[in-house]
Amino acid sequence: MRPRTMRPARALKSATSTMRIAAIVTALTVAAATAGCSIQIQSKPDPSIGADTMLVAADNGSPMFERNFNPYLANTRIAAKYMYEPLVVVNNLDGAAHPWLATSYSLPDAQTVNFTIRKGVTWSDGTKFTPADVVFTFDLLKKYPTLDITGIWQYIDTVETHGDVVTVHLKGPDSPAALIIAQVLIVPKHIWKDVAKPDTWRDPNPVGTGPYTLGNFFPQQYSLDRNASYWQADKVAVKHLVLPASNTQLDVVTKGYDWAYSFISDVDGTWVAANKNNTYWFPPGGTIALFPNLTKAPFTNVDFRRGLSLALDRTAIGDAAAEGYMQPAGQSGLLLPAQQKLLNPALPDSGLVTQNTADALASFAAAGYTQQGGKLVDASGKQASLTIVTANGYTDWLRGVQQVEKELSAVGIKVEVSQPQPAAYQLALRNGDFDLVMSGYGGTGSVYQDFNNLLSSEFLKPVGTEASNNFERYSDPTVDRLLTDYKTTTDAAKQKQIGFELQKVMYDQLPIISLYYGGSWGLFSTQKFTGWPSAKDPYASPKTYDSTPLLIFTHLKKSGGEK
Repeated sequence: MRPRTMRPARALKSATSTMRIAAIVTALTVAAATAGCSIQIQSKPDPSIGADTMLVAADNGSPMFERNFNPYLANTRIAAKYMYEPLVVVNNLDGAAHPWLATSYSLPDAQTVNFTIRKGVTWSDGTKFTPADVVFTFDLLKKYPTLDITGIWQYIDTVETHGDVVTVHLKGPDSPAALIIAQVLIVPKHIWKDVAKPDTWRDPNPVGTGPYTLGNFFPQQYSLDRNASYWQADKVAVKHLVLPASNTQLDVVTKGYDWAYSFISDVDGTWVAANKNNTYWFPPGGTIALFPNLTKAPFTNVDFRRGLSLALDRTAIGDAAAEGYMQPAGQSGLLLPAQQKLLNPALPDSGLVTQNTADALASFAAAGYTQQGGKLVDASGKQASLTIVTANGYTDWLRGVQQVEKELSAVGIKVEVSQPQPAAYQLALRNGDFDLVMSGYGGTGSVYQDFNNLLSSEFLKPVGTEASNNFERYSDPTVDRLLTDYKTTTDAAKQKQIGFELQKVMYDQLPIISLYYGGSWGLFSTQKFTGWPSAKDPYASPKTYDSTPLLIFTHLKKSGGEK
């Protein structure tokens, strides 16, 4: 995960490109000023794109688009999620679940999930959508495991229908699995049942239940048209979407884009200055943290980890990495303010750890390290030393790591920075081949998933063996019991209390050291459409991928209030 997007697949170029563009713009401005004039960046929309059409920077060609709308393949087009829909759409910022193709879901017990399937929905070819499509989809993912990209069949035992209700019986009590299953995109049985090899099929002419259908497709650009028979057609204001294969930062700023998901340096001086209708919202989308290797001394010692935590100025680290757009992250493990209602009120200062050098040195002393001659040394006089791993090319993370290096060096720790290529970085992260590694966690919208991925010994692997989660290799039977108790109850109040206990573990035991929030970088234009998500109305993440855009497409209005 990366702070500019909080997920590996990015719609736009990296912050490195951003800074190059910013440098070019700065150079032009300086040159113009020298000549006695000034240059202002302006956004000039393409006049051929109508007022009912949105230009979206969401999909990236490599460099051209492949016509692939199979929603279960890794290289599917982003807009497949604008045409296929899930039973429930989840806002990953706060975990709010919005009934979609299911009008509701319930758990009579922690091992049973009932989905009431919505009536009156049709596929875009006019065929009626029924519970049989849902069952077919689930069975398809079982028959072709490579299509089961969210792993629902690790939870499901059997599926059955009774009228409009699809009942999923789980292999064991696991209430959080309900929303994982609910977010699977549903495909039409009447089409997919005749596909010989659905695990490789590119689905070139998708038929979905969603707000859009495929319009023109070219390797450089494709378009979507509003689905006239959509079950929420009266809520969809945008009639057409245009998605180019190339979306440079300069294009986004100057060519009249309506929606983009991108980190841009000096967003007020570039994106906002380019057009009076341009705005942005950068809510926290996950947490950037240092993961200590809990199998290696001195990181096995909680006092040493606490010393590291107290030695850090999170505001300075976040400002260095994200240019002041992101706030320091607390040690609760939650995304704030989105998950404020779930925060343990007993955590000091909402879990935020502030820099305190005296307390840091006291914690180091408790771990057996003291300052001598400006160095932090153990009882034998050996200086504490560590290497921080971050991926080569992740320039924002590198700036954050360099600030960490500066602050830990100030208390006498010898710090080195390692920057392997991204593939080697991922391997080191998964194999536990690090002292400290810069990474990210959270942002699923589910407290259970976020803590389980981070802390469950279910994912524990020996160093040298790849782990899929719990990269720091944390293990505590008490925490495992808490996670089990959470998933085996359907009582929201009890789950909240267990969440409080897990937050206290994060705060007291410091299995990872949270630094700052990674952003969800939403850029919007209100020239044609209004109603974008914002801090005042955080109904959805601003991201352009996954199913969250469905919440946005059904929320926007034409500027002036017209549909």
